[in-house]
Amino acid sequence: MEKQSNINKLAGYLINLGITAAILLFCWYFRSTLIYVVLSFVLSLICRPLIKGMRRLTVKGKCAPDWLLAVVSIFIVLGGLILVITQIIPVVVNIIRDASLFSDMHLPEGNLIDNINGWIVSLIPGLTPDFDAVGPILNYLKGLTADFSITGVLGSVVSVVADVGVGLFAVVFISFFFVKDEGLFARIVTALTPDRIEASVADAIADIEHLLSRYFVGLIIEMAAVALVDFLGLWAVARIGFGYALGIGFIAGLLNIIPYVGPLIGEVLGVLLCVVLKYGAGVGLDVNIWMFALIVLAVMLAAQLIDNFVLQPLIYSSSIQSTPLEIFIVMLMAGHMGGAVGMLAAIPAYTVVRVIAGRFFYDKKIVRRLMPDMAKEIQS
Repeated sequence: MEKQSNINKLAGYLINLGITAAILLFCWYFRSTLIYVVLSFVLSLICRPLIKGMRRLTVKGKCAPDWLLAVVSIFIVLGGLILVITQIIPVVVNIIRDASLFSDMHLPEGNLIDNINGWIVSLIPGLTPDFDAVGPILNYLKGLTADFSITGVLGSVVSVVADVGVGLFAVVFISFFFVKDEGLFARIVTALTPDRIEASVADAIADIEHLLSRYFVGLIIEMAAVALVDFLGLWAVARIGFGYALGIGFIAGLLNIIPYVGPLIGEVLGVLLCVVLKYGAGVGLDVNIWMFALIVLAVMLAAQLIDNFVLQPLIYSSSIQSTPLEIFIVMLMAGHMGGAVGMLAAIPAYTVVRVIAGRFFYDKKIVRRLMPDMAKEIQS
């Protein structure tokens, strides 16, 4: 009898393993469709605060229908994205192009590049006097726009327009239903879960939607705030010009969404671009190049300090509700497994894991010890 029971358990494990493998295979085969669904879900979470705000606008005690609010909210989000792409991206391209052109100019003796190379040679024994550390960076900037042409851009656009068009239409179409009916995603997931845990799954999805909605909206605000502070500082303090300041600020804000590594890359790239533009275009304060580089670095560090001590505590504590140590360890693991893309997806994925652990495994000692306030957090 006991032997039969063990056989039945083994058969149950094998069946569950087979079902899991079939689900994973199904997800892999239809990964493009699942990516559209995930992107649509994220877009619906970003639109959710807009929907709640517009529902407060009433005429004779009645608000607009849900389908109209969904259309307007999606239009606002996509309109803002299109505005950024059409207005700021060309400015960024012009900055990179100008920097690459200026890197070809014959600079006078004793210029910044020679000074930097000489300083590195003096620090590191064994380097020859002709060692060049800055040249490859400038050549890389030049290479970014070496093949830039209208014909090339049009050819690239034509080659991908079909895929982008289908993807954009799919995301917008699916997002409309997710935004119009906030409980649709939960109903789809709970329809695939056993009856005994359906209520818990529904509560977990509600928690995940609530936390991720605040996180994504906060992330957009953080990126825009960092870009704005950098822009104002570079324009008003470093005096590099409106267009250059706008483009470099946008680059820094965009890179800032990559935790820990992104801000550092943004600062280094911003200082390098400003210095190259000062030499080539003659923009910036009328000070020596070292002082100018320090001013630019101070401006970008000020933006990061505002982000680190004001924006990030508000976003992380009120959205994903995790400690800085947790986030740092998760980022290290995600960066090791998936690089920059893994780091971008780490916080949303970790939020999902935290909620699932709190809802289904809070009776386990390790979960209670690592997340002592999870029971209260997911209720807030």
